[in-house]
Amino acid sequence: MSPAAYLACLNGVLKREWLRFYQQRSRFLSALVRPLLWLLVFAAGFRAALGVSIMAPYATYITYETYILPGLCCMIVLFNGMQASLSMVYDREIGSMRVLLMSPLPRPFLLISKLAASALISLIQVYAFLAIAWMFDIQPPLWGLLAAAPALLLAALLLSALGLLLSNGIRQLENFAGVMNFVIFPMFFLSSALYPLWKMRESSEWLYWLCSLNPFTHAVELVRFALYLQLNGQALVVCLVLLMVITSAAIMTFNPQHAAVRRRPQGD
Repeated sequence: MSPAAYLACLNGVLKREWLRFYQQRSRFLSALVRPLLWLLVFAAGFRAALGVSIMAPYATYITYETYILPGLCCMIVLFNGMQASLSMVYDREIGSMRVLLMSPLPRPFLLISKLAASALISLIQVYAFLAIAWMFDIQPPLWGLLAAAPALLLAALLLSALGLLLSNGIRQLENFAGVMNFVIFPMFFLSSALYPLWKMRESSEWLYWLCSLNPFTHAVELVRFALYLQLNGQALVVCLVLLMVITSAAIMTFNPQHAAVRRRPQGD
């Protein structure tokens, strides 16, 4: 296959995901409502109770709203990744994913194109949220907003790949919401998104280790440091390794026949 064929396929997948996103305006609004509630409502109540001391990458004391901003950006990415995996289950149900896989292009390229499209949609939502946060005087360095783009893209690809891997084991659309509740909320709350790891350690040693081993923690810290023009090498390595491992596992376990297998007994 020529490079033009690969580019045409990638462009088609991107356009399809963009049109789906554009036509589902409620999806865009709901993606902003969750982090804005945390930023403008919950953070206001927690500000007095939770002080954040000087810690990397911050050079001075910061407000609680400033601390949770990277975690809320990754919250958007996390929910969008799970939403994209929901669409993958739906596509298997109605058969459109099997139509896409009839393309002569390699299956790994098709699935990676799907992940890339989902990640780019996540970036649009994140920067819309950052623009709103800026109006409320929660303002990372301007160059940090640009430097955070690769970190956010890496986090989005990682979490979208995780969502794809999880969706591979779901054969019925009705089961998806229940499974995701056991993934999204533990990943978010057992991370450094809302509280520094040293505060977790003060509370419980085992809780601290759970948060340290959580992939979402490393995604949050990668974005946090990038927003302040610093590189968290450990978080970068962990995210890159996990992206390769999870993406490979998702591609190998993807089976577009799951929906067909579920329907077959109904026709007997």
